[in-house]
Amino acid sequence: MNKILESKTKVRFQDCDPFNHLNNSKYIDYFINAREDQLIENYDLNIYKVAFSEGVGWVVGSNQISYLKPVNTMEVVTIESQLINFTKQSIEVELRMYNENKTELKSVMWSKFIHIDMKTQRSIEHNKKYIDLFESVYLPVSENTFDERFKSILKKQY
Repeated sequence: MNKILESKTKVRFQDCDPFNHLNNSKYIDYFINAREDQLIENYDLNIYKVAFSEGVGWVVGSNQISYLKPVNTMEVVTIESQLINFTKQSIEVELRMYNENKTELKSVMWSKFIHIDMKTQRSIEHNKKYIDLFESVYLPVSENTFDERFKSILKKQY
């Protein structure tokens, strides 16, 4: 099973600022949309079907994002994601946005998702099926914080 998931998408005009760059808030949309599609395509995990059939879901607890290079209107980008941490009640994913052929890193984001019961809107523990999936795809990074990770990535880039 793939531990690093990858997909491509084209940046649309309506998501860009007057400078013809992807708006900073839209990076999150592109990252989350890519991750949702990647989960379906690679792990047959459709979080919307899970919400309706099991009554559970994941909500964003936090996002940390850094921008390295601008992304332009109509540019094709490659987005990678991987599960870097998980607990009984949460998961943490690293997402990276590159130019199309992955020669230039554009942005890095860490997102923490909290597992919840849809009726009570309270956090709950993952069941065995999800823990087993997480254990099979878990690919940690050596850094403990986002800032450490970002500095490490910068050193590799320059």
